Amino acid sequence: MNHLVSRLQPVDYAIVVVYLVVLLVIGYRASFGKKKKDETLFLAGKSLNWYSIGFNMWGTNVGPSMLLAFASIGYATGIVAGNFEWYAFVFLMLLAMVFAPRYLASKVTTMPEFMGQRYGEDTRNILAWYALIKILISWLSLGLFAGGFLVRQILGIPMWQSVIVLVLFAALFAVAGGLKAIARVNVFQMILLIIVSCILCVLGVQKVGGLSALFAKTPESYWSLVKPATDPAYPWPAILLGYPVSAVAFFCTDQAMVQSVLGARNLEQGQLGISFIGWLKILSIPLFIIPGVACSVLYPQLASPDEAYMTMVTNLFPAGLNGLVIVVLIAVLVGTIGSSLNALSTVFTTDIYVKKINPAATNRQIIKVGRLTVLAGCGFAILMAIAVDSIKGLNLFDVFQAVLGFIAPPLSAVFLLAVFWKRTTRRAVNVVLSWGSAISLAIGVVYLWVLPAKEYTFWPHYLLLSFFIFLLLVIIAVLMAITDPHPVRTAVPTQALAKPTRRVKIVWGALCAVMIVLYLIFS
Repeated sequence: MNHLVSRLQPVDYAIVVVYLVVLLVIGYRASFGKKKKDETLFLAGKSLNWYSIGFNMWGTNVGPSMLLAFASIGYATGIVAGNFEWYAFVFLMLLAMVFAPRYLASKVTTMPEFMGQRYGEDTRNILAWYALIKILISWLSLGLFAGGFLVRQILGIPMWQSVIVLVLFAALFAVAGGLKAIARVNVFQMILLIIVSCILCVLGVQKVGGLSALFAKTPESYWSLVKPATDPAYPWPAILLGYPVSAVAFFCTDQAMVQSVLGARNLEQGQLGISFIGWLKILSIPLFIIPGVACSVLYPQLASPDEAYMTMVTNLFPAGLNGLVIVVLIAVLVGTIGSSLNALSTVFTTDIYVKKINPAATNRQIIKVGRLTVLAGCGFAILMAIAVDSIKGLNLFDVFQAVLGFIAPPLSAVFLLAVFWKRTTRRAVNVVLSWGSAISLAIGVVYLWVLPAKEYTFWPHYLLLSFFIFLLLVIIAVLMAITDPHPVRTAVPTQALAKPTRRVKIVWGALCAVMIVLYLIFS
């Protein structure tokens, strides 16, 4: 495959330069414009409106691995991967209607702080270190590796150069302006992503001969979201039962995802913003998966489905528009890595530095430590991405969802119990977070590397395995809570939570109706 850089024209370089200038101007205005008194880097001065929240959450979610993986799955099996986007509306609604009111009423900055209010400092400490490790490994290191992999395919430069340039550019906004700068930049970037992805989809469908030709030239099974229970890749029981475990942890408890909601101007804007990302996720099938399906018709002899995205880009984009591809690459990297760096900075500064090291820290000291944390995170992510690249034969795009499936069960269990079951105790929560995490991650290591599922067929699907671990941890927590001789429960009295407004109910009702119709059509 020829590197895209060999096909760049002067207009491509001009597009990239204009994009970078606009990006820097937006970031500068958000970083050094008018600020509220005592505003920090972390919650944008509680100033985010619904579209900033929605675009920023989507920008955090849409990483370079998604561009590659969704096109790859579309090429090999059709639209079934759309479940990871469309099914998410249920758990986004859970965030909007159940978790967000409690988070905002508690006036917290981080997820460990929220749980610490309820179960004490031990719980907060466990969650803080768990969150830091999770952000460093799953968000920064693997996400940056995926971006560097894509840059290497496009520009033909070494991995170390790719990741250094990308992470430093993303860090610029996290260091200078924090969440406000990242959110403002992501609004601009996600609009560009939609435009460029639409162009790729339209060009692919046109070359196939139109939508009717695309339907006719692909297997009927390609257009179903529901696969048989015997399907080895995406059986419907695994999606139905296992995906919710990952989705609750990802959308409702992950600092990088939830932080935009914590920065909302008010609860209504937060709930509308979460709804907006639900509407944006409807676009995932046409924007990211259908180009892969079209590629299966146009280029059926690819050596690997992982080549689908770049094959479509290099063959369909006319000369003079390839700069747009580089623009989109920068957009998804800045969105994901920037949000991850800000989340890392928020957790370390709020839950470790201010709480444990320097409780009397001034706002200026907090901002300084936050920026130093971002730079340290950059260094760690660069080294990890280069180290991962040195491992031969490891296809990370196949294990991303599996890794999340083994990280998620303890988080989903404790947060759901904390919100829905008042009898949950501190001891039960701490045991699940510590020992439960050790059990879940140990099973994941055995599943992925020691006795890999590709060689040992006794394993259930990784999503079902995640569900079984989740059930086990919930049972353990419940038994410990009801048998605890000295139960220590929530330290926060029940708060009067704000009811959703009429506008929020209308928007969410419409989204639910649309998603039900779409599932009926494509099932």
